[in-house]
Amino acid sequence: MEAKKQKKIVLFSSPSCKWCTVAKEYFKKNNLKFKVIDITKDPKAAEDCQRHGCRGVPVILIGSKWICGFDQKSIEKALQ
Repeated sequence: MEAKKQKKIVLFSSPSCKWCTVAKEYFKKNNLKFKVIDITKDPKAAEDCQRHGCRGVPVILIGSKWICGFDQKSIEKALQ
């Protein structure tokens, strides 16, 4: 049986964000590969998040789905 290809995950975070740490731990625990973008160092990434209606971090992009905040149900649904 062939392993299903994981959708691309991007985590937009900031160093002081508690929920960003929760999100990172969740992805690691579930053996999911993800890329972290620090919005404090990347203003364009911060603008992208705001354009998708997210006011703070974490913002999680799975495939083409934007999730504002650490919403485990939405994350699991987007990964299916």
